[in-house]
Amino acid sequence: MYSWVLAFHLIAVICWFAALFYLPRLFVYHAMSDDQISIERFIVMERKLYRGIGTPSMVVTVALGSWLVALNPDYYLSQLWFQLKAALVALLVGYHFICRHHLIELRDGLSTKSHIYFRWFNEAPVMALIAIVILVIVKPFAG
Repeated sequence: MYSWVLAFHLIAVICWFAALFYLPRLFVYHAMSDDQISIERFIVMERKLYRGIGTPSMVVTVALGSWLVALNPDYYLSQLWFQLKAALVALLVGYHFICRHHLIELRDGLSTKSHIYFRWFNEAPVMALIAIVILVIVKPFAG
């Protein structure tokens, strides 16, 4: 059972990160757009990516990750590497909802953020992914 849950958890993680990487990139292009046709296109793309891929993948990632922890809670909850990973996942969930905020502001024409801001904003999930992979594979601080 563990291997199946882990496999589907990893699939969900990959899908979620695809959305976390691409959505802020769409924000970059949206913020640079000045014609209505492009703006409307980005609004549709951002909404579909967030609602159709990003949010469902996040929910499945967290649900299956919780299931994995429930299979061996004494081990996972006692490990510093896992606690740090869980904290990073919590930050990513927050990032996901910040993306929603930006999506709404861009949709409504209320965003004051530049494409440069969104270029930097786009780097956060990359840093989180690097840290999470190192924590899960290398397991520094394992006790």
